[in-house]
Amino acid sequence: MSERAADSVATRLAVVIPYYQTRPGILLKAVRSILAQGGAGADHIIVVDDASPVPARAELAALPAAHGARIRIVEQANAGPAAARNRGLAEVPEGTEYVAFLDSDDEWTDDHIERARAALGQGHDFYFADHFQLNQSVSAFQRAGRITPAQHPALAGAGQLHAYAGDMFDQILMGNIIGTSTVVYRYARFPALRFREQFVYAGEDYLFWLELCTLTRRIAFSARCECRYGAGVNIFSGSGWGTEKSLLRLHHEIKYQKALPRLFKLSAPHRAANRRTVSGLRRSFVADLLHRLRHRKAIAPALLGQQWRVDPQTFLYSIPLALGIVLKR
Repeated sequence: MSERAADSVATRLAVVIPYYQTRPGILLKAVRSILAQGGAGADHIIVVDDASPVPARAELAALPAAHGARIRIVEQANAGPAAARNRGLAEVPEGTEYVAFLDSDDEWTDDHIERARAALGQGHDFYFADHFQLNQSVSAFQRAGRITPAQHPALAGAGQLHAYAGDMFDQILMGNIIGTSTVVYRYARFPALRFREQFVYAGEDYLFWLELCTLTRRIAFSARCECRYGAGVNIFSGSGWGTEKSLLRLHHEIKYQKALPRLFKLSAPHRAANRRTVSGLRRSFVADLLHRLRHRKAIAPALLGQQWRVDPQTFLYSIPLALGIVLKR
């Protein structure tokens, strides 16, 4: 066995799963996809039960006892996915080299960890892969059209693995193609890196990737689909126009976009794109409010208060925005 292959087998890898689901059977499928991994697989599986209505312990009781030593369930009061992932990172055993993320309603292909180990074992710090989003038969990379594998150097020893050759910071800001459940990174080099818990429903993962990209440019990816997203509890699921979740989704997206210029040094094109995005989100927020008023749908006063604190301009611009929307109808 080569030195590189030996390193790939010897290094320890932990998987962190934030868990909150209302239907049984979802978490079990995700964990079984981890246990089915080929090669060295995962050494530790850390499930953070974020006060899930379907308890993680009950979900995983059906697994053979032989897997018990690899699985740790941590229970906490409900705090959202960012806090749950951070709790999982805090529980990563000493000596662990890599951490992988898997959301509880997603499933890996059986070669995901083996391929991630192969890429990271060649000196990379950050790995992600193509995937199928919910109810899609066309992969995320193909749908987005924002990454062309042939433009990135191929890695030795495995098909469809590449060293990322572009500006990942720009890629994330202008059109993110990283799926959280495909990410594996070199935790041992960045043990203090954490998700920003104030971003509960949008942007916490993007901010993590952006911060990681400021710390390393050694990024690899797989052009092969290595994960399929499932239907579980998710703020973006069922949050389309006029739904109960739509205002909440828009609020959190504005909060994330407004934070970017504060947290990172953005280029002039990035600042301009950020302003356009915020403007469009404000327009959508006001349009959603008008829709609710016309159809006598409930509007949460607390959410409006939160929006005022995050972006008072939404309300300062609401009259001209509202007039513009009405006049265009």
